[in-house]
Amino acid sequence: MRNYWFFLLILLCAVQVNAQESDTTIHVIAEQPPRFPACERLDTTLVVKQQCAQQTLMAFIYRNVSYPLEARQNGNEGQVVVSFVVEKDGSLNYLQVLKDVGGGCGQAVLDILDAMNQANIRWVPGINQGDTVRTKFTLPVKFELQEAPPYVLSEGDSIYTTFDAPVEFKEGNEALITYINERLKYPESGLDSCLLGSFDVQFLVRPDNSVKVLDITDYNNLGFDFWSEVSDVVTSTFGMWKPAVYKNRDVPSAFDITLNFTPEAEHCKSVVSNYEKALDLANQGLNAYNEGTKEESETKQEEGIALMSQAIDMFPNNGNFLLMRGQAYLDMNKYTEACADLTKAQEIALVDWFKGILPVICK
Repeated sequence: MRNYWFFLLILLCAVQVNAQESDTTIHVIAEQPPRFPACERLDTTLVVKQQCAQQTLMAFIYRNVSYPLEARQNGNEGQVVVSFVVEKDGSLNYLQVLKDVGGGCGQAVLDILDAMNQANIRWVPGINQGDTVRTKFTLPVKFELQEAPPYVLSEGDSIYTTFDAPVEFKEGNEALITYINERLKYPESGLDSCLLGSFDVQFLVRPDNSVKVLDITDYNNLGFDFWSEVSDVVTSTFGMWKPAVYKNRDVPSAFDITLNFTPEAEHCKSVVSNYEKALDLANQGLNAYNEGTKEESETKQEEGIALMSQAIDMFPNNGNFLLMRGQAYLDMNKYTEACADLTKAQEIALVDWFKGILPVICK
């Protein structure tokens, strides 16, 4: 009899262990709910992390969700509610639409969640009594049809993005290039180090023909003297523009231009020559990568990455080259490499158009 009870005890323990190992319980509520993995580096309280994660999740969803054409055409709008299970490893499972407004809106949200799995984006799983648990998560997403205004607001200015005629230099683009080249002076402060590189400049042309610089992107961190020269040359074009036209009236609109600085000093010739070689390598790399994307050829993509890398080895602090390779890595789902390139490019060039995705790929 004693052996019987001993055997039964072992059997019960084995069943219990096996049940724990194959736990299929899905918790509707967890002491620590699962969260989107965008705020884990914050040195703060759990409550703040949860709030930050929720805000970043919704921003991520609304930035990436595509309003289906069918839904737009049929006037479908309202709130879609989806649910899914955040597994112990942070993957998403059992994706389903609980409430839909039709026209493919529900599927559009599921597509984003599925893309997270494909991109290996892992959530922070729920926790109960110190243990990681499988947890159900419900997510509402609002679809609302809105007629976009023909302009955006920036620092008190209305900048028209829709117009009947765009802003133009009165004498044409060739004359604009000639004007810029004749007046853009290389700052003497850059000669000792043979600084070189490019700027992207966006400026506003108002109906009164005044010019205001909106944004300057310094891809090589050339510094204040170069920034000042760029600003002076751009604003000197006051009175030389035909403003954009919308519904038969002149409106403020933006114009983009790229400016390049190349030192002409004798001791800088080798630096300029190397830069031209690096620029050629980077462009060859971009072309090879794009060919590989069209042909679905990984070999071509890797060839393109290798050429971009040669350019970066020659000029490691060139934000343009880093952005180029970082976007290629991002397209290839190589998030560690993309994070490194895009983070460094942001530090150098202060660009922020991809800032929202860094917390996700740099987890």
